[in-house]
Order: sequence, then structure tokens, then C-alpha cells
Amino acid sequence: MKAANASKKKCAACGKEGDSLKSCTACKLVKYCNIACQKAHRPTHKKECRQRAAELLDESLLFKEPPKDDCPICFLPYTHESDESVHKNCCGKVLCIGCIHGVMERAIAERDAQLDVCPYCREQAADSDQEEIERLKKRIQCGDAVAFNIMGATYETGSKGVPVNLKKALEMWIR
Repeated sequence: MKAANASKKKCAACGKEGDSLKSCTACKLVKYCNIACQKAHRPTHKKECRQRAAELLDESLLFKEPPKDDCPICFLPYTHESDESVHKNCCGKVLCIGCIHGVMERAIAERDAQLDVCPYCREQAADSDQEEIERLKKRIQCGDAVAFNIMGATYETGSKGVPVNLKKALEMWIR
């Protein structure tokens, strides 16, 4: 254990020991006593440094909380969790549940199904599961990642009149 600690306190280029050595700013694996030593050691360290820097970046992205998006209507932030947002198959927008609720509340209050429209594009809500699947397929043709995910889940569960097909579900998820 002491040998490992001792090697970390040596300059990677010249071997000079000391406590005031500076770490490589990219990989943090090796230490240098000055910039000249760092530049001299760079050709031998470059490949290992890039690999470790990529690992550090992957680790930082892996444990980062997913970014919150803003609803395109009210501009309030939300996450992509199912209880906070809804994907609309008509326009491909992900809207906050508050904006969806406002439109639904108005349609119920006025007892008019014609008012059940997308708050963003004003497209009428799908009348059937088949129409909803057709809208999803159009969104998939546009490259909508959320539509791919929803269609994959539909194939996985066999909902909306689609037969269970795990192979197609996997195809949707890996596109």
C-alpha cells in the first residue's frame, strides 16, 4: 500500500518526489512537478490519459440527474416521469400535466368532446386506439425518440390493440 502512495507522489516525467506536485488536469492519474515535465511526458501518457478522461466523463454523465425540460406552453419545468408529463402523438410535444389537465377540465365543464384537443397544436384527440397507433407511426417516421419508446412499450404490453411482440419492442427501443 505504501508503494502505491509513494508512486503517486512522484513526477511521472522526472521521478522527483514531493507534496507540491500537480495532477494531470484531464485524467487526474499522474502528477508533474512543472509544465516542462508534463509536456515531456505527454507523448507516452496521451493514450492512457484520453481513455481515463473518457471514463471520467462517462461517470459524470451516468450519475447526473436527468435535465428538466420546460413545457412549451406554460414554460414550467418538468421531468419526463409519467406523472409529470404527457407525450402528444399529434405534434410530438411533451407537455406538463397541468396544461393537459386545463384542456380536459374545460371539455368536461362544457360537456363537449370537441374541446378535447391538444393544448399545443389544437389537434382533436384520437377517437380510437388504431388512430393513436397511426399517429405514433407518423411520429416515428419523423424520428421522434419518445414515440419510439411509447411504441416499444405498446409492443411489449400488447396494449392499444397491438399484439405482444418483444422483438419489435426491442427494435423500437434500440433505434
